[in-house]
Amino acid sequence: MAPPSSSASRPGRALAVLAALIVVLFLAIVGSNIGSPGDWGKDFKVRLGLDLTSGTTVALKAQAPKGVSSNQFAADMTTAKNIMSNRVNGEGFTEAQVQQQGSDIINVAVPGAGSQKVVNLVGTTAQLVFRQVLLMAPNKGATTATPTPVPSATGSPAATPSGSASPSASASSTSKKNGALGATAGGPAAAKEMANGSRALAAAHPQASASPSGSASASPSASATPSASATPSPGSSSALSTVAGASGDASQVDPHVKTLFNKLNCASPNWKEQVGYTQQQYNDPNLQTVSCGSEGGVLYKFVLDKAKVVGKDIKSASASPQTSNVYWQTNLSFHPHGANAFGLLTEQMFSKYGSSGTPSSPLDYLAVVLDGNVISFPAIDQGAITGGSAEITGNFSEAQATNLATQLSYGALPLTFTKESVQSVSPQLGSDQLHAGLLAGAIGLLLVVLYCLLYYRGLAVVAVSSLIIAAILVFEAVILLGKYQNFALQLSGVAGLIVAIGITADSFVVFFERLRDEVRDGRTLRTAVERGWKRARRTILVSDTVSFLAAALLWYFSLGEVKGFAFTLGLTTIIDVIVVFLFTKPMITLLARTKFYGRGHRLSGLDPERLGARAPWRSAPRSARVTTASPAKEA
Repeated sequence: MAPPSSSASRPGRALAVLAALIVVLFLAIVGSNIGSPGDWGKDFKVRLGLDLTSGTTVALKAQAPKGVSSNQFAADMTTAKNIMSNRVNGEGFTEAQVQQQGSDIINVAVPGAGSQKVVNLVGTTAQLVFRQVLLMAPNKGATTATPTPVPSATGSPAATPSGSASPSASASSTSKKNGALGATAGGPAAAKEMANGSRALAAAHPQASASPSGSASASPSASATPSASATPSPGSSSALSTVAGASGDASQVDPHVKTLFNKLNCASPNWKEQVGYTQQQYNDPNLQTVSCGSEGGVLYKFVLDKAKVVGKDIKSASASPQTSNVYWQTNLSFHPHGANAFGLLTEQMFSKYGSSGTPSSPLDYLAVVLDGNVISFPAIDQGAITGGSAEITGNFSEAQATNLATQLSYGALPLTFTKESVQSVSPQLGSDQLHAGLLAGAIGLLLVVLYCLLYYRGLAVVAVSSLIIAAILVFEAVILLGKYQNFALQLSGVAGLIVAIGITADSFVVFFERLRDEVRDGRTLRTAVERGWKRARRTILVSDTVSFLAAALLWYFSLGEVKGFAFTLGLTTIIDVIVVFLFTKPMITLLARTKFYGRGHRLSGLDPERLGARAPWRSAPRSARVTTASPAKEA
């Protein structure tokens, strides 16, 4: 019986398509480095997940606010997850994973040596708020030092701290500002240092402001010695009598907040525990708080007023070069409600404390607070900002301006989160787990090869070759996904690849058994190949379809590392179909034309005698069989 004429009986075409596919994937990997073989080592490097290299995984649990419906809470969780993803991706860690587990937990996994930085960024889960600075001081720990008088206008060396003079300091400042600058010990130097290098917050198109006078001989209009009968002005010695080492306006500060400010030591890593505020208190816009921040390498502690503007009022934030193209700036855009609130706040601050020029009082500063930490405190020194757009300028590098924009854009989470767990993987542990996974895969592959050699003999050549081709395609696919889709192979993904060895082996086992069945029926090998393939093809497709659907459903409904297992399982199932149709079947067709396999050599795995093949007549049509009449039985 001649083999059926079909495209499947021309194996050269299928093998050519497979070879072309491998070459195309190869070219896609090397890309522009096709002419530089020395650079291929970097191109063919698999991107590994944190459990195979190093990194950190943090689990954050949301605290459901009172009176919030379950639907609203679910929507807030989705929003929070998207914001966290934007935060992480905004830092360039595109291979990180942000996934929701259950109804109230979000898992963040970040591979790489710099993962702790991004985990800290994601962990700052409080709402972003804007608070006016009421008091500030260089951090010196808890102190009870007695305030010193304001330095004299003549700037005597004995009274003026070294280095406090600066070309940018205004000589025509009012007495109110001088009082705010130097009411206590450390006040003048700290405030002037901030004035010299501080960040300014101005409208996107500010009006021209008066330049500070450069005259060094100008004297303040008010006497440096406060009058006993005078009403304490903001920043005066009398107003600060209960707050040591600070400048600002203590008259606006609640008494218990003054106590917290005096005991606050920002150099301590657990300074928040010293204060005793809970996360909700830090987020409460109706409470004054104390906080810490830094500028120019100097650590400061603050008393911050109630919040008038929150992070959700920000529409967008971006970084761009300043007109000088030397430094960068951060641009802000507010929603309509936020624009009104921000304009009112800055108008009150500027009309009460500010004047165009260099800021000289802590009350000129508007602190941007995230998770209780002051991430920036620009000055309102160019006028009220009422247009809905603003820009934060200073001696920013591109990275600093971009980081600030990232925090402003993605800082406002709709829920408060607490860290449930933080797990770090060291490079050594990741390397050990990678080697263990590779060893498990090698052992599984070796066992499959040994089984094929013992049971299928010569057909093991096709089986092993199929596994090698499948491994090449999987390797290229994983590299391409890592290069263009930021796919990172995790330990669970390695487990999926190991399971795929069995899937590929199962496919050619089905085909081989159907082929051997046809040989047992007495058919020639070339005929048996085509008939056996027709019978096996449907079984293979059904099996792989079930496997792929299981992987797809597992990937859709699972969380965390299980997704990695499901993804690689589905990927290798597709590759198995490609290998069986474009390599295994065509190779068997070619081998059937050889003498070794076609005549059923005893080592080929297709020996008719060893397989118990029927005699040729047993497979002939019933009408052609010769039968003899049985003798009649005697009565």
